[in-house]
Amino acid sequence: MRVILAEDSTLLREGLVRLLSEEGHQVLAAVGDGEQLLAAVDADQPDIVVADVRMPPGHTDEGLRAALRIRTRWPQVKVLMLSQYVEKRYAAELMSSDVSGVGYLLKDRVAQVSDFLDALERVGAGGAAFDPEVVRQLLSRTTQTDPLSRLTPRERQVLEHMAQGLTNAAVAEALFVSQSAVEKHVNAVFDKLGLAHTSGYSRRVLAVLRFLES
Repeated sequence: MRVILAEDSTLLREGLVRLLSEEGHQVLAAVGDGEQLLAAVDADQPDIVVADVRMPPGHTDEGLRAALRIRTRWPQVKVLMLSQYVEKRYAAELMSSDVSGVGYLLKDRVAQVSDFLDALERVGAGGAAFDPEVVRQLLSRTTQTDPLSRLTPRERQVLEHMAQGLTNAAVAEALFVSQSAVEKHVNAVFDKLGLAHTSGYSRRVLAVLRFLES
């Protein structure tokens, strides 16, 4: 894939360039802030952007805001956030529309290089990849008036796994239940969140995330 990296840590940025190059990907640019990222994407739209959330000058949410602009202006460009932080406001916004080709991983929780590469391939192919901790923190923003409060604990658990991009079979394996049981819970989730008549892959991931904005 053709990749643009945005990471303000020189060591990590150069390490990612070497890793991706060794895996056969073409790194078009490796930059250190959000404005440089936007300029690089404008100059040569990549297949995927890998970006940190907090970058200069403010070290708050520059990378995530740049990712939102990329998704709006160049919707064909996939985005994988790789950060130490969950910036809840803009993370929810990033994942509240079509999440095909979107991912959000936490650096400290990527146990193996293969985990990162698998997520990169999944997002690059148009799938989704969300760290469970990202989903958990976003879920914590909900209130008792939120539609998610109608879900049972098991339905909520299934939904958290769905939001990570897992298939029904993968959810069943993770929860040690049958696939038919997962399908029953999934249908209940769609019914309770008013998504029963919504078609397409996006409803699986957005069943949680579309209700996170406030």
